[in-house]
Amino acid sequence: MADDTDDGPGDAPIELGDLSDLADGQIRCFEDIGPDGIVVCRAGGDLYALTDNCSHADTPLSEGRLRGFGLTCPLHGASFDVRDGSHSGPPAWEGVGCHTVTESDGVAVVVLAGSTGRDDGPVADGSRMQTR
Repeated sequence: MADDTDDGPGDAPIELGDLSDLADGQIRCFEDIGPDGIVVCRAGGDLYALTDNCSHADTPLSEGRLRGFGLTCPLHGASFDVRDGSHSGPPAWEGVGCHTVTESDGVAVVVLAGSTGRDDGPVADGSRMQTR
């Protein structure tokens, strides 16, 4: 289904199929897209896609919980905003990749972001801790 050999800017759109059955608050994993897979979420009536890998602990975010626009990692509770991939604070010190998803005529399509989409996020003491 997906070709993950080229994940730079300007990638061709990848068809995800019909996701009209994905209700608000639900998530679906696509393991074969990109190096870590992606997790697609429906929040506020819209679809969002993030890289399916927590930036804190290398854990699939698709195993976590979606509440509103926040997707929480099941391992240590790091939370990421599905709208832009940013993190809400520790234990994650950076965000995750956020990808563009569109829906038209019953078909959802994703375009992988060229960069990781990670951010610097809030740091209380100015230091950085790398956990992976």
